[in-house]
Amino acid sequence: MQQKFESEMLQTRVEVQDQTMQSIATELHDNVGQLLSLTTLTLNSVNLNDVEKAKKKIDNSLALVNKSIKELRELAKLLHGEQLVENGIGHAIDQEINWLNKAGTYELKVSNQLLNLPITSPDKDLIILRLLQEIINNIIKHAQAKHIKIDAYLKQDILYLNVTDNGIGFYPDEFNTKKSGMGLSSIYKRMEMINGKLVLNSAPGEGTSISIEIPYP
Repeated sequence: MQQKFESEMLQTRVEVQDQTMQSIATELHDNVGQLLSLTTLTLNSVNLNDVEKAKKKIDNSLALVNKSIKELRELAKLLHGEQLVENGIGHAIDQEINWLNKAGTYELKVSNQLLNLPITSPDKDLIILRLLQEIINNIIKHAQAKHIKIDAYLKQDILYLNVTDNGIGFYPDEFNTKKSGMGLSSIYKRMEMINGKLVLNSAPGEGTSISIEIPYP
């Protein structure tokens, strides 16, 4: 059982790292790349004979460069693992929400009360982070949602994570582990590893809500 747990933890860590690398690649391409391209375009359009306009464009370019540097520093922290579970599950959840928010596709309503918790549980934190990643991926791939609500808090030694979307919904009973492709079997399996409880409510046209309860730490 210990070997099975360690194997599952290793798989979870690899998946978390892979998801993080995908997020970094997207951020480099869609955000930093665009900022630098815009900087190049702005500088190429500078006419030194028009001092006033040239100064304004150069100032704008400097602002874009500074923003690019800030974004790259955040990515560097992420690459070093400083903003994964090492800083606690609250910060890890916050980072995932930031990635989702930058996409600009969803209207998010977030209540993350897990920031700066005085306690941590690295193994559980890693699994909770992966669970959230899988839930978010399912929403992106399948839900066709516009609104997402995320609540995370700790109460009486139980960590609660609730994710609700207003997407197309589905019949949970029709999605067995072989047909769904939605990562449900993986989510349930990992919940069992940490003695957690998961309640999934969904119906066509009524969106989906997932409530997770985990003994913590």
